[in-house]
Amino acid sequence: MRISLLCVGRLGEALEARLARDWAARATASGRPHAIGPVEIVEVAARKPGRAAEGEALLARLDGAWPICCDERGEALASRDFAALLTRLRDGGERHLAFIIGGAEGLDEAVLAAARRRLAFGPQTWPHALVRAMLAEQIYRAVTIIAGSPYHRD
Repeated sequence: MRISLLCVGRLGEALEARLARDWAARATASGRPHAIGPVEIVEVAARKPGRAAEGEALLARLDGAWPICCDERGEALASRDFAALLTRLRDGGERHLAFIIGGAEGLDEAVLAAARRRLAFGPQTWPHALVRAMLAEQIYRAVTIIAGSPYHRD
């Protein structure tokens, strides 16, 4: 099951971008034996400023994927529950998941409406650049839980 992180904006070599790429690479390598991966980070740029234009650009990149929006009003899952969600989707035949991370202004209503699920990292508001790294790490953590690796500790 391929996993894409669809992210508004380009971070270049910012620390958050490097962290996100590292965790995505780890998840890809560890996930292969468990039919998870590759995990890719897709930076999406809108032609015009604003949530509506960003939303159009994000929706255009879904490519038939099962969309999950990262939104502060979404559901906060414990790491084991997140791993169980990935397992259910994989075992249920989903071939491609897309986690959608908006820009500084958040996600457009059209994108939120298209989501099959909303995921939150708690009630706080996090910088969109940092959410990339946090999400990539949680995907890696989920893969290690699925694999039975000792990385995650309860």
